[in-house]
Amino acid sequence: MIVVLVEVETSAEAIDSLRASLVEMQKASRAEEGCHEYAFSQDIGDPDRMRVVEIWESMDALKFHFGTPHMAEFRKAMAGSAPASMKVKVHELGAQLELPS
Repeated sequence: MIVVLVEVETSAEAIDSLRASLVEMQKASRAEEGCHEYAFSQDIGDPDRMRVVEIWESMDALKFHFGTPHMAEFRKAMAGSAPASMKVKVHELGAQLELPS
């Protein structure tokens, strides 16, 4: 299992202007084979910060994702609102644990 955590420093206005693209990217990515989760969120304490959480079955699934048409469209949309910074962390998990409720 591959977990991708992305933290984007931008502006609340840029996030708002990209909202339709974010929704489309999330929907299309979740429909991909091997995608377990794909979610954007805006930090409630800092509206200029956006996070992306992705969970993929394998590195091959993630690599395929980078070549999809919706990723190309998303990159075009992002080009008009380049973030101030972006941090990406990729983790490979060996086992999934369930926490008690």
